[in-house]
Amino acid sequence: MNAGYAARREALAAALARADAPARLAKETSNLFRDREPAARARLDVRAFRNVLAVDRENGCLEAEGMTPYGDLVAATLAKGVMPAVVPQLKSITIGGAVAGIGIESSSFRYGLVHETVEELDVLVGDGRVVTATPDNDHRDLFFGFPNSYGTLGYALRVKARALPAKPFVRLEHVHHRDARRFFDHVGAVCGADADFVDGAVFGPHDLVVTTGRFVDAAPYTSDYSFERIYWCSMRERDEDFLSTSDYLWRWDTDWFWCSKNLHAQNPLVRRLLGRKRLNSVFYAKVMRWNSRVGFTRARDRLLGLHPESVIQDVDIPIERAAEFLAFLLEEIGILPIWTCPIRVHRRDAHFPLYPLDPAVLYVNFGFWDTVRTREAHPAGHFNRLVERKVGELGGIKSLYSDSYFERDQFWSIYDREAYAALKARYDPRGRFPDLYDKAVLRQ
Repeated sequence: MNAGYAARREALAAALARADAPARLAKETSNLFRDREPAARARLDVRAFRNVLAVDRENGCLEAEGMTPYGDLVAATLAKGVMPAVVPQLKSITIGGAVAGIGIESSSFRYGLVHETVEELDVLVGDGRVVTATPDNDHRDLFFGFPNSYGTLGYALRVKARALPAKPFVRLEHVHHRDARRFFDHVGAVCGADADFVDGAVFGPHDLVVTTGRFVDAAPYTSDYSFERIYWCSMRERDEDFLSTSDYLWRWDTDWFWCSKNLHAQNPLVRRLLGRKRLNSVFYAKVMRWNSRVGFTRARDRLLGLHPESVIQDVDIPIERAAEFLAFLLEEIGILPIWTCPIRVHRRDAHFPLYPLDPAVLYVNFGFWDTVRTREAHPAGHFNRLVERKVGELGGIKSLYSDSYFERDQFWSIYDREAYAALKARYDPRGRFPDLYDKAVLRQ
């Protein structure tokens, strides 16, 4: 075991043992998009757990501490000619966060969600122990129960995960569609072909793009979307493109997909004033948190007579119902653009009780992130509740990183109450960490 990691691990476990209040993490970044009620909690400082511990190219694996951001992890692995099997879209996402939450990207049609690429976890659990969980040891219940638990069962201090060979460049093919059913048929077809990466976007009812990526050893040119040029615009304008592998993995980070528009960062002048170093998810998240505290946009909306509701969601829908869900989004929610990313279960013999997906089904993740503003007042969570009902109706599931409005019994009918209760009883008998429903829905 790495000596520095071992010392940090023991010090953190001791801090939890000394704490006389429920615990939460003290850290610099978060990719949760739900405000929480203030509460007295012992803060466990995990900021030092951000080291890449090993990259083993021959055996196709990596080890990193839980707070290691993917920006650092990708840099360390690409230097060895490999990459994590699934790299979430933003540099600021940490590997521990992606395992405790739901991490996805354009390789997920082959390798599933981030937690399906994991081989071993060290988890600080509520009773003060650090346990090592694998698919076949005595803590296998925690290994499979940890994904989608969002810190309510413990914190991942070390993650061992799969790494794949990576070539220097990625060739992109953008295929443009005007019909949603043909768009999703195309997604299904390329997921059965030889692609390395598949995702897409919906810019309007008749403006849909499927993007397929394949590793290549050489490229006739490479595009740069890290400053003045905007990646998502290129999807609508081009049929083919080439990026370095690193730039491909971070193609969405520069503009937080397209959400940088909320800072007017897609205006060429504002873009130049901000500069390359501020065009990234870390900077945008800091501005968003500041705005959440001071309420600038809330005050502006009140002055304009608008009623805003934040609708920031990622949901997974069986591909056979994807066109139906898209029609609902366009009619009832109205947010554009929409990111689409296919997912297929990779560990066919595994069951993750807090995020159950059918191994026989190809799903499409829909990511839509914006504020719906209306002149008419609606009950709190009106549009989010519409989404939750439609997802359930179509046999889908949503991740819990943002606002949720489920009734308690409805929530636990989706996210396996019995399995979760058993895990809490075994690993957090004193309730040092919050309950998942309380945290995800009641925001405690």
